[in-house]
Amino acid sequence: MKILVLGSGAREHAIILALRAEEVEHEIVVAPGNAGIAHDATPVSVDPLDAAAVTAFANEHAVDLVVIGPEAPLVAGVADELRERGIPVFGPGRAAAQLEGSKSFAKRVMDAAGVPTGRAVRAATTAEVEAAFDDLGAPYVVKADGLAAGKGVIVTDDRAEALAHAAQYLPAGPVLVEEFLSGPEVSLFFLSDGDTVRALSPAQDFKRAFDGDAGPNTGGMGAYSPLPWLAEQFGSEQAFVEEVTRDVALPVVRQLDAEGTPFIGLLYAGLILTPNGVRVIEFNARFGDPETQVVLPRLQTPLSQLLFAAASGTLEDQPEPEFRDDAAITVVLASEGYPESPQTGRPIEGLDAAAEVEGVRLVHAATASPDAPGGSLIATGGRVLNVVAVAPDFRTARDRAYDAIARIRLEGAHFRSDIAARVAE
Repeated sequence: MKILVLGSGAREHAIILALRAEEVEHEIVVAPGNAGIAHDATPVSVDPLDAAAVTAFANEHAVDLVVIGPEAPLVAGVADELRERGIPVFGPGRAAAQLEGSKSFAKRVMDAAGVPTGRAVRAATTAEVEAAFDDLGAPYVVKADGLAAGKGVIVTDDRAEALAHAAQYLPAGPVLVEEFLSGPEVSLFFLSDGDTVRALSPAQDFKRAFDGDAGPNTGGMGAYSPLPWLAEQFGSEQAFVEEVTRDVALPVVRQLDAEGTPFIGLLYAGLILTPNGVRVIEFNARFGDPETQVVLPRLQTPLSQLLFAAASGTLEDQPEPEFRDDAAITVVLASEGYPESPQTGRPIEGLDAAAEVEGVRLVHAATASPDAPGGSLIATGGRVLNVVAVAPDFRTARDRAYDAIARIRLEGAHFRSDIAARVAE
């Protein structure tokens, strides 16, 4: 197939690497990509937020499938125009993408579908936020209602800090104050064609910047898959997946279909395992980052087959996806100052040496080629690289990942040293 991938980060690179790993060779183009992605797909000059430009390119170049990676083009309605022109696209339309674009919309849909989630109060003023704090109590959970690149959430016992976070986002509209839920978190992806869903393998990510879950929230500093500890509570990982499919994914997809806004694409369920059962923390409308980087390397079923089936409404003809038993972890290398004020433009050295470690692949998040030929790549954002390691067990995977990341040099860079440490024990 000829496949156009929209996006420029590690998630898109991971998707492209999974497509490249298939036995069938695809022609893959990417808009806009980054320096690392350019080694695995052909960059094209198309604005991924411009629905007309994306559609014109897909038509002119006979693209068989468009895969939308990040959330912004989804909320901008890029998928809608592609579908109107009959171009298969993996990604929900603007209306269904509000599952991620608006926390209030997601809560309403969950309520209508009977999906288990925490209590939430929509607050438009500081006084309403304070009243919600009084009602729900500490720890305080405040979420920006719209897109915030994974950084719009705060969970804190400090009331003043929570109020300051709310004040930061209130000028743009209401925020959600939510009930605090405790327990381990799980990310679970579902492919959907608007009617049928197929689950991928669960993963767990690490949102805080520093070891021991300290520091501010980030877009994600690492992840691992599978989750062997799920068997302790559910008997098996598969039993957990079946429960979430039944109680969360299918009700939401059917509710959106009933409302005339079918969800076609990737439904990301952010879950928490509370003492009272599984609860939904949030939905995203696209592959999660960095969980995609550890889920897709374990996928045995051809990814293109699944994406095209979802885009063309034939997912019911596909069996459940199959996964290798291998353990996969990813460790994010971040620029100095991330997430508050990342320092960019610095050279990155040692990538070839890191890539030589057995079972390791480097997934690029924010890299660019220097102006002068022959120079080192430079960092262009906060999360720069994902070091992904796959091995028969977690201890070996961790050894490989941290061996590789130790070979990379980026002035001031930091990474967490405790990714998947507990499962490796």
